[in-house]
Formats: sequence, C-alpha cells, structure tokens
Amino acid sequence: MPVWRQASKVITAVLLLSSVAGVGYTANSDEKSAAAVDEVFSDLTKPGSPGCALAVYRDGKINYAKGYGLANIEENVAITPQSVFDIGSTSKQFTAASILLLEKQDKLSVNDDVRKFIPELPSYGQKITILQLLNHTSGLRDYLSLMKLAGINIDSVTTDADALALITRQKALNFAPGSDFLYSNTGFFLLSVIVQRVSGKSLREFAAENIFAPLEMTHTQYRDDHAALIANRALAYEERENKDGYTLDVSYFEQTGDGAVHTSVEDLLKWDENFYSPRVGGKEFLGEIQQRGTLNNGKVLDYAKGLFLQDYRGLQTVSHGGAWGGYRAELLRFPEQHFSVACLCNVGDAGPARRAHQVADIYLGSLMKPKESKSKESENKEKSEITLDAEQLRNYSGEYWSEELGVVYRLGVTDGRIKVLSVADASGSPRVNNFSTDILRAVGADEFEVGKFRVILHFQRNAKQTASAFTLDAGRTKGIAFRRKQAPGT
Repeated sequence: MPVWRQASKVITAVLLLSSVAGVGYTANSDEKSAAAVDEVFSDLTKPGSPGCALAVYRDGKINYAKGYGLANIEENVAITPQSVFDIGSTSKQFTAASILLLEKQDKLSVNDDVRKFIPELPSYGQKITILQLLNHTSGLRDYLSLMKLAGINIDSVTTDADALALITRQKALNFAPGSDFLYSNTGFFLLSVIVQRVSGKSLREFAAENIFAPLEMTHTQYRDDHAALIANRALAYEERENKDGYTLDVSYFEQTGDGAVHTSVEDLLKWDENFYSPRVGGKEFLGEIQQRGTLNNGKVLDYAKGLFLQDYRGLQTVSHGGAWGGYRAELLRFPEQHFSVACLCNVGDAGPARRAHQVADIYLGSLMKPKESKSKESENKEKSEITLDAEQLRNYSGEYWSEELGVVYRLGVTDGRIKVLSVADASGSPRVNNFSTDILRAVGADEFEVGKFRVILHFQRNAKQTASAFTLDAGRTKGIAFRRKQAPGT
C-alpha cells in the first residue's frame, strides 16, 4: 500500500478517535453556541482539575458533547462524553420506572401498602402506599440523615441490611402519610427492596434486563457492590479546604434505589429519547411516570415519580439532579422543544444544575421569558443566640440515649459553651461525632441550634426543672427522641 494512503488512513483514524474522545459532535452545533457553552465550563479546564461531561440533545440526537477537566487526576485522564459517573439521585427515575414496569406486569400496584412487601416496617397506625414512596409523601424519615445522626461513617461500606435495620427502628413519622411533601431517600431505597422481593432479582439485575438492555445503554448500571469495577469510570473529588488540591470522594454504599446508577452522557440520550419514542414502557408508562403527586388535601406537587416538573423562564421542564460523594449530576429536559442538557460532574462544587440551565439559555434563550431578579434575602436566617450562664448550661449536660438511632450523645460544657462531646453505641463503642466542631447555640427556651445544617434540639424538663430529654430535628428527619440516661446529681 502506498505510504500516502497509509498516512491518510492513520489521519482518518486519529480524527475519529478524537471525535470519540470528546471534541466531536461539534458539527451539529454552530460555532457561536459551542464557544458560549465552552465558556460555561471554562473554570474546570485548568490543569489538574476534575470537571464535567456535557451533552446537549436535540430531536433525539447529540447536538454538542464535550468533556471538561479530568476523570482521573492521578493518571491525568481527561473526561469525555463516554466517561461514566455516579449520578446520585438522578437515579430515582430509573427506580420509579422499575416499579411501574412491575405494575405493568401485574406484580404490584402503586396503591399497595408498603408493608405488604416489607412487613418489618412499623405500621405507624396508618397505611403508607408505594405511590407515596414514589412522590416523597410517605412521611418516612430520611435514612441518610439517620445514618449521619447515628454516627455511621458514610465513607464505610454500608448495605441494604444496615439501612433496613435503621429504618425499621423508627418509632414515628415526619408527618401523616400523604399530608405533606418532604424529600426522603428512604422511600426510594425501600422501592429497591420491593423490586427485589417482588421480582426475585436485585434492582441492578431488573433494571439491566428491563430498561438498560432494551435501550442499548451498554455503559449504564446500578452499582450495588463497592468492589465492582466499572469501565471508564470517572473518580470523584472534593477540593481541600485550603484550596491546594483535591481528595478522593467516592461512595462505598451498596444500597440502591435512591441512587447508585452509573452512566455516561452518551447513554443518557437513549433514556431521554424514550420520553418521546417509548421503547420501554409505552405511552401509558410515560404518562404515569410524569404524573404529578397529590396530597390528601388535593394540592398538586411539582414532583412526579423520580422527576421534578417545573417551569423555567416560561418553558416547561422535566428534571432531576443528583449528589453523592464528590459526584454531581443534572438531567434537564424541555419536552416541548425536544431539547435536553445532561451534565455529569466529578467534583462536589461543580454546580451542574446551574450550568445545565446556562447551557439551555444559550440554545433556547430566544424562546424564554426574561430572567427574574432573585431576592438576596436568605431563606434560612440564623436565629439570634441567647446568652446562658455556666449553671444554666450545665443543666443540659449529660448522656442522652436514642433508641431509634441506637446511640448515646454525651453533652458537656467546655470553654463556657455546650457541645456534643461524643457519640457512642449501646456498648459504649465510639461512633463518628459529626458535631464535634460545633457548639450548641441557645436560640429559644430550651431550644438549641447546632451545625451548619440547622439541626435543632428541643429539650424537655422534668418536675425538678432538670433537662430530662430532647427531640432532634434535622431537615428531612424530624422528632428523633433522646432521653437522659442519668440526671445531674443523681
């Protein structure tokens, strides 16, 4: 073969490979739009930085896709549209889809009582339905919050059994089922348990057979084994506090349902297009998965089943974000425009939802209403601190036991401030103290605020006016009961 022909073939191969590596797909997007999109991610292109994979879908095809930053800092491996990321809670739509496919197979009904399949769950005196799990209206406390409060090291390996044991210890709900909406990972984790018990297959196996394989999502899976190897996986990172580099931040959880799908922006196109030309589930399925939840009082939610249905600058959107470890994700769809943005990242402060909307602005801005100015007023203002003297603070000192968490919090006064000094299990073995650096700020009568997540302790007193118990509210988990093991001076 002539040398010039060999050289031509090599050049062609290199060009094809470079297209696959993430500088391709530009032919479908005009240069001005592509340059504007690149500017949205320009901060992630500095040497040694993790970053994001982006894909813009239009009319069932990839309009523009590119990788920004590194998938593996240690090996200097670049992110590409084929890089695989943990998409965190963006996984919830696949869990919902699995449940609806089981319903289509007449294996269950979304109106079934959850305890039909998970009888070890306390009854709470009220029926909790599968539909309420799907819509975050069950009232079940968030198990990830419970794990943190119980001092479970979230960098450790945890399993379905660990999560179930903690969930089934809970004596109360956040609210009556169907009366309110509060995002809870517990519901979607329990859906994975239901899939396994109904189908006889793990959620990983069921979704692979019924969703990922039919859609030819060959690089997508639920990861339920912390030691499993995943080809082309981007590792995840957190920036050090002093900004001098990054630390690894990947999950060793083995639970699925609320998260754990690993996929690429290329594979997500196939799922996204299923919402227009349903190869999985059919049209009835599409209607059901996007049907908004409703409270007992008739209020309609902006949440369907693993999907948020909202308005952005006058255009209808269907979306869901995700965050776990150092991974961040956003899949944002504009159904009336047959346009979507997928943004998958491997650093905790990446902000994929913000970037996805900025990309949408570039392509659809002429169809959108003007941006509204946001109020600078904080929605979570800190309450004013009340000054207490040493004697008043000592009244709250002591050891408090929570049967629901299976731990003892030891409170004590140091340097004139009260703190959670330690967390231990029933045998006295230490657990992770997530409040070790935080003081308890008195913000009301027998009410203390602790930590940046606005954890609130509400103390109760006995007949002698000694603090004898408290309940703890922590965002998605409310009313955790603690009682004093021994009162001061007794």
